Amino acid sequence: MNIPGPLNPPTRLLLGPGPSDAHPRVLRAMSTPLLGHLDPQFLEIMTAVQEMLRSVYQTKNQVTFPVSATGMAGMETCLVNLIEPGDRVVVCAVGFFGHRMVEVATRAGAQVTVLERPWGEVFDLQPIRETLQRVRPKVLTIVQAETSTGACQPLEGLGALCHEFDTLLVVDAVTALGCIPVAVDDWQVDAIYSCSQKGLSCPPGLSPVSFSPRAVEAFTKRKTKVQSWYFDVNLVEHYWDSDRFYHHTGPITMVFALYEGLRLVLEEGLENRWARHRRNHEALKAGLNALGLTYTANEKYQLPQLNAVRIPAGVDDLAVRKRLLNEFGIEIGGGLGEFKGKAWRIGLMGHNSRPDVVLLFLGALEQCLMSQGIKVSPGSGVAAANRVYLG
Repeated sequence: MNIPGPLNPPTRLLLGPGPSDAHPRVLRAMSTPLLGHLDPQFLEIMTAVQEMLRSVYQTKNQVTFPVSATGMAGMETCLVNLIEPGDRVVVCAVGFFGHRMVEVATRAGAQVTVLERPWGEVFDLQPIRETLQRVRPKVLTIVQAETSTGACQPLEGLGALCHEFDTLLVVDAVTALGCIPVAVDDWQVDAIYSCSQKGLSCPPGLSPVSFSPRAVEAFTKRKTKVQSWYFDVNLVEHYWDSDRFYHHTGPITMVFALYEGLRLVLEEGLENRWARHRRNHEALKAGLNALGLTYTANEKYQLPQLNAVRIPAGVDDLAVRKRLLNEFGIEIGGGLGEFKGKAWRIGLMGHNSRPDVVLLFLGALEQCLMSQGIKVSPGSGVAAANRVYLG
């Protein structure tokens, strides 16, 4: 066979729904020489990662660690550990990833009740209360930051409501952590999962999870074995707790990356980080509105880190995304599910939430829209964003 040439991928600005660009400090951390996955020095690094994760998740949960796989593994881990065959589960679904929870819960043997709202909307507590009264489920799941619609689900009061009915609350924070507030203890969340490649400015490869004492009690008192050996927290937690019992060969380099990514979050400060994402979102939104684009989610619930906007009538979705990629080196996401071919998803997550990124993207998008015959005032998008930054 012909041996391929040296690896030399093009430089991209990753402004889709994930992955986002890794921070330069994270990339430097990944060039650190390997340690053994049970080396005493690596075990100290693992402990530091757990402590930092608790700070970023705003929790005291002892069972908090990164699963050695991508964000979907976090969803699997939370659901297969808490669900036994025949358990009743309510899935709150207002987008693509809520419906993916239905698939995972069903495969775990759950009797699933799906509570739905139109895509781009969020849930009020009252219909959830009515469903809990009727179904009396063991588990209720919900997505905090729905990546497919750009909508942010308020979580205040939901944990307390679930606990009224002895229900465990599972939260998808894949697109939330490191970008907007995630308050596990204050919100009484029982199980939560996220990923490394979005708000934490790392490559894909780890899924931080955290379990409340109520959740721990539930999976330690199971009547049946967890359907997945690899994701069985009864086993894997002992690699991360004081036992440091061998479970699998940890992804050393990715743990180094997460270590540095979490350091960056805490050095900046959670409040400052959330404010940065909000400010850059407001600038991008002003620019997009000036170019004639509108959001798919209600203004009150729009995510600052994932901007889902409707594609203007007459514009070729794929042609614009190809031009952004080929001529400007910028990747954005297309729509999923009900929004396929109807929306673009523009991520400003972690390291990529910066003014220079916002202004570059708006200038490039303006040119792409004009090439599609859309009439815009030249420079209007960048000017509108600058007014936000200068205001």
